[in-house]
Amino acid sequence: MDSSNESKCVIGIAICDSVKMKAASAHARKQFYCLLRNGSSVECLERCLFITKAEKTVDSKRLIQVKKKKATLGGPCKAPIKVQLQGTLQAPADPSGFKDGDGWVTFESIDGLNLAGGGTFDGQGQAVWGKHCKQTKYCSKLPINIRFNYVTNSLIRDIISRDSKQFHVNVFGSQNVTFSRVSVIAPENSPNADGIHVGRSIGIKITDTTIQTGDDCISLGDGSKKITVTKVTCGPGHGISVGSLGKYQNEEAVEGVIVKNCTIKNTKNGVRIKTWPDSLDGLASNMNFEDIIMENVGNPVLIDQEYCPGNLCNGKVPSRVKISDVSFENIRGTSTTALAVKLACGNGYPFQNVEIADIDLKYSGREGPITSQCKNVKPKITGKHNPTPRTNN
Repeated sequence: MDSSNESKCVIGIAICDSVKMKAASAHARKQFYCLLRNGSSVECLERCLFITKAEKTVDSKRLIQVKKKKATLGGPCKAPIKVQLQGTLQAPADPSGFKDGDGWVTFESIDGLNLAGGGTFDGQGQAVWGKHCKQTKYCSKLPINIRFNYVTNSLIRDIISRDSKQFHVNVFGSQNVTFSRVSVIAPENSPNADGIHVGRSIGIKITDTTIQTGDDCISLGDGSKKITVTKVTCGPGHGISVGSLGKYQNEEAVEGVIVKNCTIKNTKNGVRIKTWPDSLDGLASNMNFEDIIMENVGNPVLIDQEYCPGNLCNGKVPSRVKISDVSFENIRGTSTTALAVKLACGNGYPFQNVEIADIDLKYSGREGPITSQCKNVKPKITGKHNPTPRTNN
């Protein structure tokens, strides 16, 4: 490593199973640190994580996929890893060379990751938004800013994801990971730029986090279990969503979701569950949304089993995703749509055990008085309500 890189990559980290690092002391093996300063590149990140000053001969190709535009930082490792990002790590503007689902920076198969430092992962998405795919179309070959694949017992805090070309943060196959004081920053017109997407993961916590983006602030895909979202400020964006569900074969159940003490403002939706019509089988249960403040939000409370962006599906065939044990409690604020509470169940699998309690929403637009709709469902209604629940339509 040359001296210029050493000044940025201050301390190397990681003792992985495939590498014997002769110079590592017993004390050093307990935890390894990496510090990235302003202006660091992906190549510097790779070298910092996997090559120390004491062991310059390590072949990094044995540990990670070394590519010019992205880094996969993979275990398994023999010790916890702490990565401090200070300043800005900037992605290349050109997205060529990425495959479907690729991450720009990926942490994979690591137990005990601690990612912090207050730094920024800048995806430079402005260069590609709306140019490689239509603005309304999912553009899978654009890279995700940060992926966490099969990461366990980890803490991600005090980092920023800015202007990702696609999703900002994607969590897959992971367990017991906490996101705290994370910021996602992107304009309202950034397409397919979900803030934090979780799929097939257990025990994920998202707290004290601010997300501004052009799509869902938080989206929970199939296999999301024991998910807790608290003290999140969302907006602009499309709200906090479970789904969409039912589009693909062999989707896993969504179970145990708590969304609490959040503020949603200037978004197209509030809290919602969305499934496709004419869908494959699926299950979503035990989901609770409570103590939510809405500020100028469209569709503040929404279960939509007729979710069909672009109207390119058969809306006449009901969804086959079973939804049960759902509650919306103490949701208050202002709506930008007259229809403020909509529970639209398909007629194939009626909702089971749905409760709405203490909903207080106001609307002052030109669409008429504030209303609600309950389609193919009779929820349990408790507390005071505005709008008045309508259960016969």
